[in-house]
Amino acid sequence: MGASQVALAALELGKQHELCLQLRDTQNAEYLGEIYLDVTLTPQSREEREQVESWTQMSFLKSDSFSKIITENWKEMTKYHGISSLQKTGKMSEMGRKYKCQVWSSVVTIVLIKIKHFSIADGLCDPYVRFRLGGEKYKSKSSNRMPTPTWPEQFDLHLFDDQTQDLEINVCAKDRSREEIVASTVIDLSKLERERTHKIKHKFNGGDGGGGGGGSGSGGEIPHKTAASGVLYLLLTISGTSTIEMITDLSDYDREITEQEHIREKYSVRRTFCDLRDVGVLTVRVYKALGLTSADLCGKSDPFCVLELVNARLQTHTEYKTLSPTWDKIFMFNIRDINSVLEVTVFDEDPDYKVEFLGKVAIPLLSVNNGVQKWYPLKDKKLMTRAKGNNPKILLELRLVWNPIRAFIRTLNPKEEKYMHQEIKFKRQTLIRNVMRLKDLVLWAIDIGKYFEYWVEWESPMHTILVLIAFVLACQFFEPYMAPIALLLVFLRYYVARTWGALKVSDDDYEQQIDEDDQQEDRDDDQEDDKSKEEKKSLKERLSAVQEVTQLVQNTIGEIASFGEKIKNLLDFSVPFLSYLAVLLLVGVTIVLYYIPIRYLIMGWGINKFTRKILRPNTIPNNELLDLLSRVPDNEEKIYYKEMRTNDSADGGSGGGDKSNKETKRKQKL
Repeated sequence: MGASQVALAALELGKQHELCLQLRDTQNAEYLGEIYLDVTLTPQSREEREQVESWTQMSFLKSDSFSKIITENWKEMTKYHGISSLQKTGKMSEMGRKYKCQVWSSVVTIVLIKIKHFSIADGLCDPYVRFRLGGEKYKSKSSNRMPTPTWPEQFDLHLFDDQTQDLEINVCAKDRSREEIVASTVIDLSKLERERTHKIKHKFNGGDGGGGGGGSGSGGEIPHKTAASGVLYLLLTISGTSTIEMITDLSDYDREITEQEHIREKYSVRRTFCDLRDVGVLTVRVYKALGLTSADLCGKSDPFCVLELVNARLQTHTEYKTLSPTWDKIFMFNIRDINSVLEVTVFDEDPDYKVEFLGKVAIPLLSVNNGVQKWYPLKDKKLMTRAKGNNPKILLELRLVWNPIRAFIRTLNPKEEKYMHQEIKFKRQTLIRNVMRLKDLVLWAIDIGKYFEYWVEWESPMHTILVLIAFVLACQFFEPYMAPIALLLVFLRYYVARTWGALKVSDDDYEQQIDEDDQQEDRDDDQEDDKSKEEKKSLKERLSAVQEVTQLVQNTIGEIASFGEKIKNLLDFSVPFLSYLAVLLLVGVTIVLYYIPIRYLIMGWGINKFTRKILRPNTIPNNELLDLLSRVPDNEEKIYYKEMRTNDSADGGSGGGDKSNKETKRKQKL
């Protein structure tokens, strides 16, 4: 309808100006009307506010003759920080482009988790959080989950050598007619350790200026007209450094034997009870990658590598214009659970800090080859097939030092929740696959039932007589301690079967089925994309309710199938550490049941449950058996973590060797 411009250079700082702007159109010379504005030029960031306050505190600057000098100085400072105005001068645009093209020195990765016990006056609701670092900003989504609004959201901000390291955080709330900043704080990033994920917990109480607890580097609050109280939780990591002063560079890494001995001594068995939560240390050396796919028009990529261990997230610097990057970086992770999985992902950095997926590999800590340089083939996003490129792979060296007793105790406690996880959407092929997984478990139970039917029907009289004698003797002499012994026999049966390789065939068959389902799912996705262009929006709205219900059914079936597969995989020694742990527990239960009457055990269990809230009020209610099963991978997770064979011959294809192997398996099956 029309447009106009405001020349900010003509405005005085902190003074309200009444403006009348005539609306114009470059393609239409007609009168389009006028718009009336009240405009006030105000410093926005904390650094700018402090600078202006220092000027205004000087008495000789209070006169009108110096007000324009203050305004011009503040504008130069905003230009230095890359803040654009509405007046698009040639010099300003050139400076903005220069700032945008600078190579960042570090990446600040923030995971906004929640605000606990959030309360606010004046009827405001739907809080959101705004972040500002230098010239970069981020605004979270609004959350209506009161009184504990949760997100979680992950995003990156970038540190430059010549900018402030103050991270400004503003908690905002809104209603139908207005929105306000209800709490603010500042975190000095220069006080936080690099290459480590920090858990920040900041408490704000009424905006009275009282500092909040939490991570180091938290600043005090800034009073606001409308105040709120609560505790802000977030994860903050400063990573991606490329300067040679950082200890994460291979050239500066201290290889002294004394340091390694100190780590081994810290996690030795005799120091088990010093810190039960600290299970161990994982050192990851990221050397290089080969055969990556090209993501840019020039046939090259700008790859960087991200390492994630549950909620800890570190990354390398970016190597520009290459398909064979060399990073030579070392990272250290504190291990809280030996059953965790290290996820290594390679991304391509695009303009405006966007990323494009290049490849990924998932490495369970229990499968780490200690101190061995190893090529890991990169997989696609679903971790099912090889990633695009010329046999893409990454060279890693992992060194793991851990305390087995602490790991044993930690395994029987609740599993750490991962805040950032991908929501499973409804897909027809996924639903069918989950139904088939559940069907396999039902057939497994039916096979066991057929054994009993075989004995009861006297199809083999000798077997039936032996089973009958065993049943009578068990009824006569059974004691509670014999129950875990029976389960130990099941473990023994699967251990023998796995030792002789009888279970490997079923795993390969399941992997082949996953492959075929994945290819069908890709075809379905392409068909759905074509159909979605032709569908009307109203039809999608009508189907959304049905899709939500179907998605719930799909995911519920998947969870039931996953639970049954976890039990089966625990029995068949898919993860030897967990199976041996279960065997050890069964032996312990057998001994306890043999010497202690079961009535006393039930009494002790009841007393423990009733007194837990009094004796240990901060403990989380849990079931040790379910905690153990939560660490066992199901059949799909076994496929995710399975390493692909490295194809050293560069055939120019993207996993051509895998396709030929799949065809051979299909022919053999036929």
